[in-house]
Amino acid sequence: MKVLNLIIKREYFDLILAGKKTQEFREVKPTTEKKLVQIDDNGYVLTDEYNNTLPIEYDAIRFFVGYNKNRDSALVEVKSAHCEVFVDDDDNVITYPVVGKDGEVDEYEAEQVVYDLGRIIEKNIH
Repeated sequence: MKVLNLIIKREYFDLILAGKKTQEFREVKPTTEKKLVQIDDNGYVLTDEYNNTLPIEYDAIRFFVGYNKNRDSALVEVKSAHCEVFVDDDDNVITYPVVGKDGEVDEYEAEQVVYDLGRIIEKNIH
């Protein structure tokens, strides 16, 4: 089983366990893209035929409440995932500059991965 580990606040953790929060959102940044989206051997983000970024396919997410050693956690099924770009009021894709490995400044599209959550597989409440 391919599992993504994420830190989450208590209030959202409780909503997921109660079945009231059925989606989790994570912004894709240069520091998190290797964990969230598919990347080819040359370091480029993979896209589908419509130029949508492809998220990494995870079977489940293990949510941890905070950073303490003895923290509550839950393993939650991922039913599906997709990426959404952020747009401004004029429907233009929001971009921001990022310095690449070569020192060049590139434009980076602001986007997030949306995970559709399923059943609670296990939970560890301390």
